[in-house]
Amino acid sequence: MSEIMLECCVDSFESAVIAKEAGAKRLELCSDLMIGGTTPSSKLLEMIKLRLDIPVHVLIRPRFGDFLYSDEEFVLMRSEIHHFRELGADGVVVGCLTKDGRLDMRRMESLMQKTMGMSVTLNRAFDLCVNPYEAMIEAIELGVDTVLTSGQKNCCADGKELLKNLLEVAGKDITVMVGAGVNADIIEEFLSEAPFRAFHMSGKKTVESRMEYRKPDVSMGLPMMSEYERFVTDGEEIKRAAAVIQKYDS
Repeated sequence: MSEIMLECCVDSFESAVIAKEAGAKRLELCSDLMIGGTTPSSKLLEMIKLRLDIPVHVLIRPRFGDFLYSDEEFVLMRSEIHHFRELGADGVVVGCLTKDGRLDMRRMESLMQKTMGMSVTLNRAFDLCVNPYEAMIEAIELGVDTVLTSGQKNCCADGKELLKNLLEVAGKDITVMVGAGVNADIIEEFLSEAPFRAFHMSGKKTVESRMEYRKPDVSMGLPMMSEYERFVTDGEEIKRAAAVIQKYDS
């Protein structure tokens, strides 16, 4: 039986180092984790691959929002998969939907062709599909390696029953990776009830800016977000999660 995967989602080199040292077995690399993640800088991938010995899957998501993409966005996604494969990415994380809430099989097949043997994770576009069972079967038909899902809820704890059912549908053909709200306690709970083999977490904490002078009346982004706070991976959270997994792996 394969080891249980602990994947950590990071959007900076600092978080990548913390996640690896704390026990993550793979990174999902993105930008803009605060808004759910978008495609990262290619130079950030290069730095991580040069300095850290850990598999890296790159999120291919050209913008915030839904997974119904324009023709131009889709061309960009295909190009980025090729580009990141050339840079040494171990896998990609992608998802395209039709307007009626189903996997866009034509576009997904086209993206799969660009991966040329890289590991592929279907992202949480899966959680916005109208029929999760149909989407799981289609993901298997596509040759996707992993489906990242919360069980179609905001938090995986609320989607646990669907996640268990999806394990049955997936069998040995595809990995169901539990995401959204994952921590050591959730991993312990899930593993005590069903043979899950993969978990995805950011384990992020808020870090204060080192800026001394601050301009409170100017916002560089979303008004509800402070310019003087940012998310960084919490090594202690990853260590606790890794310790639980080690207990079940041993």
